[in-house]
Amino acid sequence: MTDNTKIQNQLRALVLLTQTEEQVARTRISQARTDAVRRELTQNADNAAARTIEITEALRAAGGVPDVVTPALGRLAATLKATFEQAGPLEEALLTDLQLEHQLLDRATYVKVLAETAGETKVARLAEKLIEAHRATVEWLTVVLAEEAMGGPAALVATPLQKVAGTVARAAGAPVRFVHNTVNSAVDTVQHAGEETTERLGAVADRAAALSGAVRETLTVSRAAGLRRAERIAQREGNPQAAHAAKAAREELGDVSADELPIKGYDSMAATDAVKAIKQLTTPHDINVIIRYEETHKKRSNVASAAQTRLADLAKEAVGVSS
Repeated sequence: MTDNTKIQNQLRALVLLTQTEEQVARTRISQARTDAVRRELTQNADNAAARTIEITEALRAAGGVPDVVTPALGRLAATLKATFEQAGPLEEALLTDLQLEHQLLDRATYVKVLAETAGETKVARLAEKLIEAHRATVEWLTVVLAEEAMGGPAALVATPLQKVAGTVARAAGAPVRFVHNTVNSAVDTVQHAGEETTERLGAVADRAAALSGAVRETLTVSRAAGLRRAERIAQREGNPQAAHAAKAAREELGDVSADELPIKGYDSMAATDAVKAIKQLTTPHDINVIIRYEETHKKRSNVASAAQTRLADLAKEAVGVSS
């Protein structure tokens, strides 16, 4: 096999993987926690679409014929992948995304060496551009995973409703060649259980979708009240571990009073002052408390984004990524 044939084969593979990358990025947009992350994901998706065009043009210039069928299958695979992963832990979806980016990075590096050896200067320059892009995405995903490992909230989130929808989608029996072992198991279970199981899952999804914002808010308030009561009882009975667990759960709901916030006088601060104070926080816990409080009570998107950025800074330090 000549070097030129190898280059053609690798460029075809890169087209497929880049199409998948674009679709995954567009699916993740709906999971963005902040407007800044949403803009970044949109830009990533647009850049992936542009890279697909560049790689296709390079393939034609190298004498290859673009595959018009496989990229379409790749987009379908990516759509199914993102849908199925809504039913699983966020970290597993992110690790799979990271695996895709590493594969793109490794193939681009391989193409660069092939092109340099064959004297294909334009292809080598394209490969260098791809390497730079995928290194940046690998770094970003690594930081997002670190944010999740530090207690979150991560830049990307999966809602409970999305998890229910993902479970129903898995039960629908999508093509086996597009899914992983967990999905195969779900399909096999549904096939043995019959249509009744699918109908039951559908009914669960319908009920979940029917929950209005008012109902969800009522449930949250009720849960917070129960946690406060549990915390008081635990403190009264001398059980600090149980009290701490109840308080941590309250913090996740954003149910903290102004005097419990890690920044003194935060509740009365203007947005600019709040942002300055957030930049001085040094622990993921304190930042998380502020984020949850902002999302629940203040709803100042610029302040929440600043807190998320501060958390990302700590995550970068944890994984050794320079800002």
